[in-house]
Amino acid sequence: MSSAKVKTGQLWSKNKDELMKELVTLKTELGQLRIQKISSSGTKLNKIHDLRKSIARVLTIVNAKQRAQLRIFYKSKKHMPLDLRSKQTRAIRRRLSPAEASKKLEKTKKRETHFPQRKFAVKVR
Repeated sequence: MSSAKVKTGQLWSKNKDELMKELVTLKTELGQLRIQKISSSGTKLNKIHDLRKSIARVLTIVNAKQRAQLRIFYKSKKHMPLDLRSKQTRAIRRRLSPAEASKKLEKTKKRETHFPQRKFAVKVR
């Protein structure tokens, strides 16, 4: 039997195969503990709780690594899947980029060059 609590820091250094082996061992151990809980009167709730949380940690790291690889894959592509894009808010996502916002029409450029903003100085008495 493996230890119930799994440290997240140790999991990041493992590759996918090692993580999946760890997941299988944790799931089998959880199944055995559930059977023991039913058959015997002694409760193993704390250990079951720790195992469930450890399984969640392993799965979280597997998913995070997979998403990181997908982000790298789609970085050079034109379109990215919606779940990999940055969430932010709807208004921020639809806002113009700084380059688009700074663009001016030809007519506006001409008006600014031909009729610049006048500068007035206030005379002090």
